[in-house]
Amino acid sequence: MEPMLDGKVVVVTGAGRGLGEAYARHAGRAGAAVVVNDIDVDMAEQVAVAIREEGGAARVSGHDVADPAQAQALIDGCVEEYGRVDGLVNNAGLNNDALPWDEDPEQVRRMVEVNVLGVIYPGVAAIKAMRATGGGSIVNISSGASLGQRSLGTYSATKGAVASLTYSWALDLEEAGIRVNGVCPLAHTRMVRASARAARNCPPERTPSLIAPLVLFLLSDAAAGITGQLVRCNGPQLHIVGQPYFKEPILERSSWDVEGVTHAFTEVFRAHLEPYGLEKRQPPLLRKWLSPVRSA
Repeated sequence: MEPMLDGKVVVVTGAGRGLGEAYARHAGRAGAAVVVNDIDVDMAEQVAVAIREEGGAARVSGHDVADPAQAQALIDGCVEEYGRVDGLVNNAGLNNDALPWDEDPEQVRRMVEVNVLGVIYPGVAAIKAMRATGGGSIVNISSGASLGQRSLGTYSATKGAVASLTYSWALDLEEAGIRVNGVCPLAHTRMVRASARAARNCPPERTPSLIAPLVLFLLSDAAAGITGQLVRCNGPQLHIVGQPYFKEPILERSSWDVEGVTHAFTEVFRAHLEPYGLEKRQPPLLRKWLSPVRSA
């Protein structure tokens, strides 16, 4: 059986460690030429060396994907080196545990820049290159936190933006032969270890290597026809994440005044209110794990 990504060229952002490293190294083993991107160039170089030692081809990029010019240079460098870009994994991201009243404005700004603009900028550059060569695959790394999670408001918001972007790009690009999917991974990484609650929910044996096969599949031709999907994998579990929809019943009248809206909620909608947040939408056992730790 020939390698799943044989002959393809793949860019992985934030690939110097953790999940990004796993995606890059697995892509190299699967036959792809890999552009290993990370603002920590030394870490990126170590990953590239490992890929080469395993018989693969790798190029290092230290570009900051949150800067549009640098994101364009990242993709341009890939095309100059390998002639094309077939796959992009938008993995670079930041996280920070903070309750709303403890948020630091500078951390919020940087998180939005990296987690949202750092997906859009390289994505747009890669899309232009992919359209010129007839297609490709983009995998955006989102998170189950996009459903809402305690102490992760800003991070959750950025990952919700990534999910929405994935759906929109999939619509825009289906006729161009470019597939766009999102992955919600959970693995024991430095980002997870920095959060006591996240580390408690993700034991050390759930390594990034357990998530990489899903990303490889979505990058490969085996995933032909699969686009616009958000897929969650936490190691043992693999499932599609449901997308937002307009929920029945849909009430209609010529105009709504406050009395009418009040009646709608008290008499109709109260029985149809949605559970909110990741922990409230999960089965009871997982809900228990996700709930905040409270002392007796």
